[in-house]
Amino acid sequence: MSDPVRGVVLAHADLAEALVRTVEQISGVTDVLLPISNEGLRPEDLRSRLEAAATGRPSIIFVDMSSGSCAFAGRMIARGNDDIAVLTGANLPMLLDFVFHLDMPLPELSERLLHKGRAGMDAHHASGHARPDGP
Repeated sequence: MSDPVRGVVLAHADLAEALVRTVEQISGVTDVLLPISNEGLRPEDLRSRLEAAATGRPSIIFVDMSSGSCAFAGRMIARGNDDIAVLTGANLPMLLDFVFHLDMPLPELSERLLHKGRAGMDAHHASGHARPDGP
C-alpha cells in the first residue's frame, strides 16, 4: 500500500493555520494538513519551505488564491513533478473532503476535491436567485 496523500495548505497571513484548525475541529481528524504562511518570507524561502513539506510522497498543495506568491511557489514546486498537485481557491468543503479520502490516487483525488470545492460555492440574492452580474 502506498503512502496516503499529504496535504499542505499554503496561504497568505494566518489563513492557512485558521483553515487547518477549522478542518480539525469539524472533522476530528488531526495531523493530516500542514499549514504554511507566506508571511515574512522571501519568495525563495517560501519555495524552500514548501518543497520540504510537499516532496517525498504524493502531495496536494491547497492554495488560497490562483495568483500571488503562494500560487507561484506552489506551481514552481509542482512543475515537472507528477506526485504534486496544486489546487487554488482552497475552501472548507474541499479540505474536509480531503481528510477523509487520503488513500485515493492523486489524480482522482485532485479531480474529486476540485468538484467538492466548486460544489461548496453558491450565491443567493433576496429574490432567491444568484445575480449573474455580481453584487
